[in-house]
Amino acid sequence: MEPAHKKSRPTAAELNLLRVLWQLGDATVKQVHEAMLPERPDLSYATVLRQMQVMHGKGLLTRDESERSHVYAPAQRQKSLQATLLKDLIQKAFSGSGKALVMAALRHHVTQEEKDEIRRLLHGDER
Repeated sequence: MEPAHKKSRPTAAELNLLRVLWQLGDATVKQVHEAMLPERPDLSYATVLRQMQVMHGKGLLTRDESERSHVYAPAQRQKSLQATLLKDLIQKAFSGSGKALVMAALRHHVTQEEKDEIRRLLHGDER
């Protein structure tokens, strides 16, 4: 298997599918399709199958072919992939500055409740 930094970066649709797999654990195409239907009732089984096959080819998923129904799993753990994507974002959009990312997030994308939680965390008061 390729090192994590050599793998393709997932598209938005691939991230959605990965989120489902991280929640389900190892799963068949049928299980992933059924889990995605509540949010995407128009999504066909064939589309999920095709997407998972492409993701396997890109190194984003592993596939166990020992059973009739192949079982897929994410090639990376959620936190590991998130850390890689975050590092890329910081480099590309914030000139390598984690502080700039945090400041932008705090100004524009964090609720007051989340700010209060962050403040407690920074002051060592985790409840």
